[in-house]
Amino acid sequence: MFADCLRLKLAGAVELTAEQIAILEAHYELLGRWNRILNLTRIDSMEAGIERHYAESLFLGAHLPRRPLLVVDVGSGAGFPGIPVAVLRPDCSVTLVESHRRKAVFLREATRRLSNVVVRAERAEDLRERFDCAVSRAVSYGDLVPALRKLADAAELLTGVEPPPAALGFRWSPPIRLPWGKNRFLRISDPAPLGSVCFT
Repeated sequence: MFADCLRLKLAGAVELTAEQIAILEAHYELLGRWNRILNLTRIDSMEAGIERHYAESLFLGAHLPRRPLLVVDVGSGAGFPGIPVAVLRPDCSVTLVESHRRKAVFLREATRRLSNVVVRAERAEDLRERFDCAVSRAVSYGDLVPALRKLADAAELLTGVEPPPAALGFRWSPPIRLPWGKNRFLRISDPAPLGSVCFT
């Protein structure tokens, strides 16, 4: 059921192997069990969860540069977009940053078999590492401002209609509307130096 729904939602936008789908389904089942005792997500329908959590995260992962990357997921929560990105892109090393300790415990349990994932239970702005790209979903711009530019020179964000503020320190390419719904966008930082392109 999960596999069929995910394939239907992706509809050719992202290609996954049967093994990758099985890993994501195992994460979905674990998330359902943990969500009964720990508020990891408010979405309780399979179709809505697959669309908002998995399909959107995979869409972001498919737009990452096609080379091995160090990726940091800021405010990972239940593992989005970081876990689907790690499953889709095994060539990338993905660090999930979640300051909420119990959520970080869930993330460690959920990624035990993902060798390309590391979980950090701390505030993103306290990290000292640098990454190739920072990603995030459902984290307010205000919460991202202290950390995003400090962590990476490139960023990809899953957002609503409000454009990213200048305070994030990036220029942004024109937003990409997600295939699901009208008011969801992928924002990709523009590689052009600051000062050469207008903010969008």
